[in-house]
Amino acid sequence: MFGTSIHWTTFFYLLLDTVIVLFTLYYSTRKDSSGYKRFLSLGILFITYNLTGGFLPIKNFPGPLILQYIITYGVAIALCVYIVYYLYKEYDIIVLKYNSSIRNLAILSSGSFIILFLISYFFTYSLDASRLLFTIPISVLAFVFLGMFYERISHPNNPNEYILRRNRLSMISVTSIALLPILTLIGDFQWLTFTVMNAAFYAITIIEIDRHLYFLENKTKMYEVFAMSKEQAINSAETKIIYENLTRREIEITLSILSNLSYKQIAKDLFIAESTVSKHASNIYKKTGVKNRRQFISRYRKKAK
Repeated sequence: MFGTSIHWTTFFYLLLDTVIVLFTLYYSTRKDSSGYKRFLSLGILFITYNLTGGFLPIKNFPGPLILQYIITYGVAIALCVYIVYYLYKEYDIIVLKYNSSIRNLAILSSGSFIILFLISYFFTYSLDASRLLFTIPISVLAFVFLGMFYERISHPNNPNEYILRRNRLSMISVTSIALLPILTLIGDFQWLTFTVMNAAFYAITIIEIDRHLYFLENKTKMYEVFAMSKEQAINSAETKIIYENLTRREIEITLSILSNLSYKQIAKDLFIAESTVSKHASNIYKKTGVKNRRQFISRYRKKAK
């Protein structure tokens, strides 16, 4: 396509990802949120991944051929690490088993690329051999991580459709990462590799849309908590959500508290530590002008009458 190696499917994903990023950029200007900033960064990385992986290698590129592979592999590694970072933030994960922090995962993946791919290439001058040496152990590690992540988010204590949907979509994203080394080893099938990888972005996009719809569905309940009266909550002409000074995680926890779930139950549902729930709850109470959970529930019940 265009006299380059890019496949039409990759070009389609490139256009679709660009539209999603531009729409998010427009929407984020109306509401300051670190979550949207993370999503924008993720989208830009996917656009870069589609560009570099789709158009490279090209004959007229300056420098040796290996430089183009350094660029494409480097972008792919950065993208995979950022997807994991995104999901860690989504589930408030600091580290999984085997000290799998974001920092250690980034060091492991980039170090493996340098040692197993680049160094082996400079000794053998064989891209196929270097690719084989790099992708096999990385593929094994990726599937180990997939298993650890599944174990971390599976079996919620009080499952609801919102939580279950998010877990399924998150697993799609991590599975895409785990499959990337195998797809790279199989060969240059852009339509397959880029379809699998972009599925990770679309799964996370659906998570964000689903979260937004979930908040809108519960907007009346939240208005009842923060508005002066229920009548104001129903008749308010403002389109701006009154609780948007809370973070997205704080809104989720607020809705769980209003459903009379304990901190322990909330922690199990959201796959985070009970101490993390308590910390978020303290921030919620501070922002809503109450001292503790009892006052918060009492205030809600009074406004709900």
